[in-house]
Amino acid sequence: MTSAKWFGGILLAIAAGLASQLAAQVQTDVPPLVAGAKSVMVEHIKVHGTALEGNLEGDAADRDVFVFLPPSYAQEKSRRYPVVYALHGYSIGAEQWTHEIHVPETIEGAFAQGAKEMIVVLPDSKTLHNGSMYSSSVTTGDFELFIAHDLVAYIDAHYRTIPERQSRGIVGHSMGGYGATRIGMKHSDVFGSLYIMSPCCLSPRPAGSMNPEIAKSLEALKTPADSEGLPFFARATLASAAAWSPNPKNPPLYLDLPTKDGTPQPDVFAKWAANAPLAFVDQYIGSLRRYRAISIDVGDQDGLRADTVKLHEVLDKYAIANSFEVYSGTHTSKVADRFQNHVLPFFGQTLCFQASCQERYLVVARCAEMWLRMRRVPRIFPIAK
Repeated sequence: MTSAKWFGGILLAIAAGLASQLAAQVQTDVPPLVAGAKSVMVEHIKVHGTALEGNLEGDAADRDVFVFLPPSYAQEKSRRYPVVYALHGYSIGAEQWTHEIHVPETIEGAFAQGAKEMIVVLPDSKTLHNGSMYSSSVTTGDFELFIAHDLVAYIDAHYRTIPERQSRGIVGHSMGGYGATRIGMKHSDVFGSLYIMSPCCLSPRPAGSMNPEIAKSLEALKTPADSEGLPFFARATLASAAAWSPNPKNPPLYLDLPTKDGTPQPDVFAKWAANAPLAFVDQYIGSLRRYRAISIDVGDQDGLRADTVKLHEVLDKYAIANSFEVYSGTHTSKVADRFQNHVLPFFGQTLCFQASCQERYLVVARCAEMWLRMRRVPRIFPIAK
């Protein structure tokens, strides 16, 4: 358990509540099919990531992406749609993510039950060590910018979207929940609504003792291929190091490990701590205030519950409106049900479904700003730009 306490953030619930096995990623309850649900169209495409070019790990810059087009898309040729970007967790890719949240069935079910129709996009962010952490690194590439810029630009250019931040939502689960939190804080100029599901890696992890067997196995690696047989937490440690402590002068893995000769390296832990959302959230309060809506959820049997509660409490402390729910379930047991019956309805209620929404919002906001200035009352909400 020492290594779990040390690494704590990466899918801790799988290790503590289910099992530290890859199979646990797809152990999720399947919502019943909704009678009369209309079919969505699925496109499996490749999207080139300029932000991923030249990464030292050799991860592909052309990424698999699944695009789910609503039932009316083919018939209503002049209609434009909001877009939801859904980020997968650690150790799986986009294709496995489709099975975990049981799409397209859950998307079809959500629409059949009244959620407004939207485009849903599932990008692949799996890397050499099974996860990009949706971070910016010369070793893995800049997955944060890939999602927030390259992918969004491609989808807007190739599909009938409403290309405004008020019409874009971002959601993620586990590592994807971390990604939605991180990208959401830093790119509120791109996204207008935010949903965070059981996020990992929120808290800084202090330097401390590491399981000596894991430390020894990591320090013994000679080639990237040697990592393929490592256990779950060892590989997750490599993924974290590649994302948060990259080192272009340290081949062949191009990263700095958190231990050297079995001794914890405080400088590496400091870099990891700098990437913990609970450590940097205070710098992005203005950004978070721009969101039309924020929702957070986590299972009552999820090992990530405590940190998720802390994130909710930070938003409450700053009076940032957010909905928060602790539901009955483990880390993965309800993710498909949540996606159909909570995530998509949330975006159906909070995204802009008309091209004129942005213009109306600006007019109302600026009128309110003028009114407040005349009354000499401090402004308590941001003006979208």
